[in-house]
Amino acid sequence: MIVLFPTYARRLTGSRRWRATVAGMVSRPLPERSRRRVLAEAVLKRLLDLDAGDLDTEVFRRRADAFLFQRLAGRRVEIDVAGHTVATGRSDRTGHFQAQIDLDDEVIAAAEGVLPCVARLRPAAGDPPESFGAHLVQGSIHVVESAGLSVISDIDDTVKITNVADRRELLRNTLLREFAAVPGMAAVYRRWQDAGTAFHYVSASPWQLSPCLARFITAAGLPAGSMHLKLFRLQDSTPLGRLPSRKRSKRRVIEQIMADFPDRRFLLVGDSGERDPEVYAAVARQRPAQVAGIAIRRVASKIRPRKRGERFDDLARRLPAGMLHVFSEPEELAALAAATT
Repeated sequence: MIVLFPTYARRLTGSRRWRATVAGMVSRPLPERSRRRVLAEAVLKRLLDLDAGDLDTEVFRRRADAFLFQRLAGRRVEIDVAGHTVATGRSDRTGHFQAQIDLDDEVIAAAEGVLPCVARLRPAAGDPPESFGAHLVQGSIHVVESAGLSVISDIDDTVKITNVADRRELLRNTLLREFAAVPGMAAVYRRWQDAGTAFHYVSASPWQLSPCLARFITAAGLPAGSMHLKLFRLQDSTPLGRLPSRKRSKRRVIEQIMADFPDRRFLLVGDSGERDPEVYAAVARQRPAQVAGIAIRRVASKIRPRKRGERFDDLARRLPAGMLHVFSEPEELAALAAATT
């Protein structure tokens, strides 16, 4: 099984060439009654007080399958992009692979904003020859111009209702329920998209949910864009118990995107549930010329109520006047859209 992650292509400075990134993961589903699957389901049943009916739902099966697999290291993947074939090398110990391909202006122009790509797995030793090309998956590379406005958006509790502050609800919303969009956010994002804005979704959600989140973004009417998620390794000792962990370098990922597009400006959109405000403020202080604004959706958090106001006041004092926008309803972002597009 191959999963291709949504990525982007960027123009090389001072050139008529573009560099497209392809990335993904190779894995094998676990057997239906494997020890690891049985153990994971038992732990979830206890954590969430589930009954057999909860575990038999189509939603739970689909989401659990996204986590319960064996990563395949050392597998060779080939990617077809616009008539070019790229060998990614061998997948690493986490099953991930990544490669880059340079393309001409003419190829990018014909793509009309999105480059389709196809991945196929080369047979390993012992595989039958006819297995070559048997595992095909389609992906997309989003073409982002050198100049313009980009939105870097969180996902959980920013555009998707997750309730990260409540561990039990986070797990239920992730594993038992269909993903639900934050009302009104898709309409705001589409208005920005209509004005030429590009989108990058940077989240602490695990890479395993990439296909599920891509389908959610489409179904919710959110603009498509590159996706940058968390490398998450399921441990047998705590099956799915580590899912709420948000400890990752979101700042590092954001700064890499900004470095790839030095002539673009960025609107950073997140929520107050955890550390988005502090991460975005740190990025803005490091790259003030590139940050057009910071928009934070106000949600329930673990921070004591009397400290929440102080939190935003302190951040605002350390940022240029008017850069930080804290909102409860998406329509409050209308003025910000007008100011940055």
